[in-house]
Amino acid sequence: MTLHLHGLGHCHPENEITNRFLEELDIGTSDAWILERVGIRSRRTLLPLDYIRETRNRDPRAALEAADMSGAEMGARAARQALERAGISAGDVGMVIAGCSAPDTVSPAEACNVARLLDLEVPAFDVSSACTSFFVGLHLLSMMQPDKLPRFVLVVTPEGLTRTVDYGDRTAAVLWGDAASAAVLSTREPGRAQILATSVTSSPAGADKVVVPRLGHFTQEGRTVQMFAIKKTCDILQRLRAEYEEPNRSFHFIGHQANLRMLETVCQRCEVPEDRHHSNVEWYGNTGAASAASVLSMAWEKWRPGEDVAVVGVGSGLTWAGYLVRFDLAGDAEPC
Repeated sequence: MTLHLHGLGHCHPENEITNRFLEELDIGTSDAWILERVGIRSRRTLLPLDYIRETRNRDPRAALEAADMSGAEMGARAARQALERAGISAGDVGMVIAGCSAPDTVSPAEACNVARLLDLEVPAFDVSSACTSFFVGLHLLSMMQPDKLPRFVLVVTPEGLTRTVDYGDRTAAVLWGDAASAAVLSTREPGRAQILATSVTSSPAGADKVVVPRLGHFTQEGRTVQMFAIKKTCDILQRLRAEYEEPNRSFHFIGHQANLRMLETVCQRCEVPEDRHHSNVEWYGNTGAASAASVLSMAWEKWRPGEDVAVVGVGSGLTWAGYLVRFDLAGDAEPC
């Protein structure tokens, strides 16, 4: 079944964690060290910088109260942009699906928190798969019966991962940023683009490799996870290219924004030209479930008919996923 994409939105908090800020924390890192290893210059956070500076976020439970805004508020901002781009109002949405690695609340579902801020009284539920949550939301919709779904569905991934970071741990502190992504989708109404070939695969044997405890700090086996991410990203990208690349269309790539060096390795192995690779990790860090979709959203006005974008995600689980966005209609097309 084809999913029609009507609009995308994204939100990044204003508070900026620069490499200079991390240097000043005196945790054994430097701008040169960070750029060499992960290629990240900056990230955004829901947390006040003074709070990070004073507490190093030693107690993640306190971070929820310290944050300048909630993850749901960030998600609602991304959703409003997606709705505006789709040319519809919040009242046209008949379902909200959310997912992320670090929700504001375990109960209620983050989707309910977002829907409440949008004044929506519709079915709202979470389908969380850590960094691949956006992919899983799309895949779930692709398997549903179109006549059983409302006219428009909102998928939102509000990710406040900096609230789980131990800012005394340089390996975690350099990676994470906060962001939200949102998409307006329909299984019936043609939109500006189509989403094709959604896929999700998991290897639960690796579930302990990347962990965000309910009341603790993020941890991962860095090198193991990076090698996994490179391999699986290459596998999915090659499959999508083999199935969908056409001589008369431009083929682009957006990967999970884990770190720039990982993405560069993927591009080298898969021979992706520099002008066909799109990322924002250098300036926003790894934004978890929001990451790849936020890149797609930030370039929303630039995509043109005849362009295909292979989007690939990897994450805790261990899970890997992908989909292809095919732009066919003019950017000003109105929903039916």
